[in-house]
Amino acid sequence: MIGLLQFAGVMSALFFTGIAIYVSLGEHPARMECGTELAATVFGPSYKRASRIQAGLSSVATLAGIILWLMGAGAMWLIGALFIFAVVPFTLIVIMPTNRKLLDSKLNRTDETTAELLNKWARLHAIRSLLGLVSSSIYLSLLIRRW
Repeated sequence: MIGLLQFAGVMSALFFTGIAIYVSLGEHPARMECGTELAATVFGPSYKRASRIQAGLSSVATLAGIILWLMGAGAMWLIGALFIFAVVPFTLIVIMPTNRKLLDSKLNRTDETTAELLNKWARLHAIRSLLGLVSSSIYLSLLIRRW
């Protein structure tokens, strides 16, 4: 059971982190290279798909870490879980106001304010990527150390 939870926690955190880093370093910059109007247009569909995937992955990674800690696997599993869980309140409290503005059907997609919102979103999303990376690093080091 412990091995399965460790696998689920590590893989979920790694997949979350991989997706977040890809969005930060690949997808969003490519969107922006196509111009503000196109970037704002594709933001909504991209965001909706990625948010569902990442919510599930962060939930599994969080639960696995907490359960492992409760089973006596060590406090570092809890710390890793707290880092991956931190993306949830960070997204809801800090990023969501920007998301709402970018997803607003009345948004002027050619306006300079929209470009500023997209750039702000990118900076905030990079923090989510970093939180995932810290969690993944903790989980992976725990797994490697176990071997």
